[in-house]
Amino acid sequence: MMTSSRGRARIGVLVPFSNINLEADSALLRPEGVSIHFARLGGYDLDEIPDAEQMAGLGAASLEEPLRLIAGVRPEVILYGCTSATLTHGTAFDRDLAQQIKGRTGAHTVTAAGALVHALKALGVTRVGFASPYVDDINSLAVSFLTDAGFECVSQADVGVALGNYGQGELTPDEVFALGKRADSNDAEAIVLSCTDMRSVEIIEPLEAALGKPVITSNQAMFFEALQLLDIESQQKSLGRLFWQRTNNESRAEPSHCIEAGLESYCKPA
Repeated sequence: MMTSSRGRARIGVLVPFSNINLEADSALLRPEGVSIHFARLGGYDLDEIPDAEQMAGLGAASLEEPLRLIAGVRPEVILYGCTSATLTHGTAFDRDLAQQIKGRTGAHTVTAAGALVHALKALGVTRVGFASPYVDDINSLAVSFLTDAGFECVSQADVGVALGNYGQGELTPDEVFALGKRADSNDAEAIVLSCTDMRSVEIIEPLEAALGKPVITSNQAMFFEALQLLDIESQQKSLGRLFWQRTNNESRAEPSHCIEAGLESYCKPA
């Protein structure tokens, strides 16, 4: 049976120019009939470690040209596809950037950092375990961002080394799975895997099965909010409890199967 790649809605995505995973994740997250269109962002040095200064520079970089280009496809929703670029500036900057993009294009706008907040609120959780491939200064700013938004980071994990721009994207699903497990604690109600260039979508379901709690990733959260704005439902269990369990008061049943991410050993039996 042929599936439709277009016709229901168009989503535009602004993606950092060295990001190698957001487009691939979008293919996994896209419901039938929704087309995805990309424009790439500059504003940082490819050869430098993506620290707070570099990512703040990306967040403050001009969007005039990428917005002009992405507006050409007339998207209903635009995603700002870098979490750390606005995490480093704070919640007020993040909200203002979304408003600026909407004002220039007329499209609903979702930022990656704002989408994490939206997803956690949708699940009704307040205490989170936080994991990322970021350097220490960005992780500190990320925790402050979530705290300012009303959440408590009760546990945290990072990769332990300063990764370059390509290093973040080259983490394997096995490595991301292990990172998520290290971020867990008894007090954490959900796990946040922050970074649009980290291969997190593929391990959402097996990690949720292993931990018994929701897992939120940057790209998953962006699409969750975007599809709500488009009034399009997607209840794929491989995309996590966020998509099939709106609040903690609903069913706590475990996912019945695991996706093909080379992680069968971590999955509970069907």
